[in-house]
Amino acid sequence: MEEKIISFVFGYLLGSIPFGILLTKLAGTGDLRTIGSGNIGATNVLRTGRKDLAVATLLLDAFKGTVAVLIAAQFSREAAILAGLGSFIGHLHPVWLKFKGGKGVATFLGLVLALHWPSALVFIGAWLAAAYLTRYSSAGALVASLAVPVSLMFFGLQDEAELFVALAVLLWFRHADNIRRLLNGTEGKIGQKSDPKA
Repeated sequence: MEEKIISFVFGYLLGSIPFGILLTKLAGTGDLRTIGSGNIGATNVLRTGRKDLAVATLLLDAFKGTVAVLIAAQFSREAAILAGLGSFIGHLHPVWLKFKGGKGVATFLGLVLALHWPSALVFIGAWLAAAYLTRYSSAGALVASLAVPVSLMFFGLQDEAELFVALAVLLWFRHADNIRRLLNGTEGKIGQKSDPKA
């Protein structure tokens, strides 16, 4: 039980690191929470005009999930899964930001990469296909998040599949506003100049 708690808390604290805010503050672009949508992820970092910072945020938000899982995996498979869950929740609800975090797409991918890299390829493929067909980045993320547990079940990884079902539900919940805009046709398409508050 102690190992489970430590793994989850370790993952949560690592996942809570708000790289988007840290990078933009260090670069002198201001508080990310007052820019665009106010989100702490790479998409909103891009609204600062710094593509380099957006790419760095994307990679760091992904790899914090990857690192949490790989370190915990040295103890047990269950510890790795709990660390992954903790890191995802930490990104969505970081203690340092009064539990107001990002939407979790990059961290989701980082977790898949650590737990089963072939399913990470499925995620990327599904995202690219859905985004290409719909021209909506959010639609790509939503579809890709559903493809992962299906892929894991196909490979016989039941525990991992159950984890990513839960993560997909959380990811969809965090994308509630995007889903509403997709349904009413007001979601910004890829390459389209969007409402800064979107």
